[in-house]
Amino acid sequence: MGRKQFNIPDIYQSPIIRKVKDANKVMDPRKKDLEPSVLDFGPVRFYVPRHFGFCYGVENAIDIAYETIEQHPDRDIYLLSEMIHNPTVNEDLLDRDVKFLFETDGTELIPIESLDEDDIVIVPAFGTTLEIQQRLKRQGIDPYQYNTTCPFVEKVWKRGKQLGRKGYSLVIHGKHRHEETRATFSHSADHSPCVVLLNPDEARILADILTGDRPKSDFATYFGHKSTDGFDPHRDLEHFGVINQTTMLATETQEVMDILKEAAIKKYGKADILDHFADTSDTLCYATNENQSATLALADTDVDLSIVVGGYNSSNTMHLVEILEQAFPTYHVRDAEEIENPGLIHHFDQWNKEMKQTPDWLPVAGDEPVDIGITSGASCPDVLVDEVILKILSYFNTDRSIEEVIKPFEEKLEEVA
Repeated sequence: MGRKQFNIPDIYQSPIIRKVKDANKVMDPRKKDLEPSVLDFGPVRFYVPRHFGFCYGVENAIDIAYETIEQHPDRDIYLLSEMIHNPTVNEDLLDRDVKFLFETDGTELIPIESLDEDDIVIVPAFGTTLEIQQRLKRQGIDPYQYNTTCPFVEKVWKRGKQLGRKGYSLVIHGKHRHEETRATFSHSADHSPCVVLLNPDEARILADILTGDRPKSDFATYFGHKSTDGFDPHRDLEHFGVINQTTMLATETQEVMDILKEAAIKKYGKADILDHFADTSDTLCYATNENQSATLALADTDVDLSIVVGGYNSSNTMHLVEILEQAFPTYHVRDAEEIENPGLIHHFDQWNKEMKQTPDWLPVAGDEPVDIGITSGASCPDVLVDEVILKILSYFNTDRSIEEVIKPFEEKLEEVA
């Protein structure tokens, strides 16, 4: 897939992080170096991973959405739901009079039947279900005219369809209520029996049902609410492949694949395993993989704490938090406003699904520099990371300016200009 140039609105452009990313791109075009970049302000140093922030699919969605708004000032424009899981982007779209038809959980806000053929509906980066596509068509609206579905999500659908044609069932690694997984399930269920798994623990349960180490009746208990009607684990897992929600941890998807492949080998033998278990590792999203690999490298860095910037309902952002919080104190914030001062930060706890307040989170006085890892989710504009950096900087006495700190990165760019 050729890399197309996107027109990203100025409000999302970032003077600090953009320079770092551009310099790294020039110096390491093959993306082999995962060592974090360092922004050294003296008393505080920021460690920035090699890959993070807007991915291809998000840039594509923003480009199409804003161009559509600009080209049709006199028409009513609707988004099916949040275009991406970032409140800053979605709030800006609302400010531009774009209306949302659905909540992220699928609750309908505006009936599709109240729209007419002159209305514009933008399909979000997660894609949508076949049922909603049909409802739009009945209103005379082409669901593909302003379609921002991520190409890598569509790649998963395409691979699923290929397997469906060959008689394979599909195991979907994802959060069954997430918009992308709902869309993937809908497209996949059109041609194959499907079941959704959340994590390796659920993969082990399904594996044990397949091999007979658990009773078949356990399937209804654990998966009945997230599988196609009549799914029979003994019949339908005779030939199957695993596809995923593209924002899941790639290492976890691989673990799910390995668990189920081992179960298939135990059930059907190693000789014919390729007939029973399809290799779908080529469907893993490269951007998710890169960002998670860079985050793992950041987790190996000896920093005092880390900040992850992104929406609180962003799956890929939560996975970055999950990686980093195993290494050091990690705070998930939607933007700089969550930071009150060095003595108080508001942050999201994904495990309890609640906002928390942590006092004295930032050590500002001491002989040694404070080292902070900072990153963001794939739907987060770089400018929000800049704002967090600037806010934290305001708590330190440093005589190094932004211009001075990013000058080495600018010089790298000039070398190849």
